[in-house]
Parts: sequence; C-alpha cells; structure tokens
Amino acid sequence: MSDYPKPLPVATPESQPFWDACRRHELALQRCDACCSFWFPPGPLCPRCHSAEWRWTPTSGRGTVYSFAVVHRVYHPGFSDSVPYAVAVVELDEGPRLPTEIVGVPVDGIRCDLPVEVAFEDVTSDVTLPKFRPRAAG
Repeated sequence: MSDYPKPLPVATPESQPFWDACRRHELALQRCDACCSFWFPPGPLCPRCHSAEWRWTPTSGRGTVYSFAVVHRVYHPGFSDSVPYAVAVVELDEGPRLPTEIVGVPVDGIRCDLPVEVAFEDVTSDVTLPKFRPRAAG
C-alpha cells in the first residue's frame, strides 16, 4: 500500500510503455512510422492515417498550456492540502494534448499559451507522474 494520498493511474497494456517511460523521466508517445504523427492517449492504430506501424518515441517534453481550470474545492481527501491547484491540457510541441497538473507557479500566474516543460514527480516506487512547470525564458 502506498503512502501517496491521491488517486494513482492504473496502467493498461496499451499505456504501460508510457508509464514505464515516465518512471525513466522520459515523456514518450506513440509515433506513426507512416505519417510521423504523435498521439495520446495510447491506442493500437494511428488516429490520423490508421497505420498499425508505430513506435514509442521520446518527445521534447515542451509545450504550451492549451486550457486550464483552477480547482478550489476538495473533491477527494487526498487533495485537501493542495487546493487551489491547476489542472490543464498541455499541447506538446509535437502536437498531442495531454491532461496534466501545472506546478511551480502560483495559480494566478497560469495562462493559456504559457510555455511549459515536463516535470516528473516520483510519487511511489512504481509510479511517476508527468506534470508541467513554466519554461525558463531563453
């Protein structure tokens, strides 16, 4: 049993390579060999051209905030010490959008189009979560 109080993701056979890469502090997504598209969430076929030829490929881990919401209520007891916090959709430089948490900035400092980079949080010995923080200028 984990001491981590928040809900944890449950890997599926399709998503296990994503979570394995996160444990290595690498943000890897599926990339189509035919059309070179990246996609998320994981699936057996490229959503753009329907090719079954793809591989897990590291990404830059960089993107921008596409959308976000600030949570002020405690909907789960594990978040009681975290409110307010921001949940967001980050659009990676490679194209896919990922749901995530924005960290390293006060919630009033978050805006759409904010440049961000992945920041991995090792929450248990088996689970590492990809979160995003503001990117340094330059």
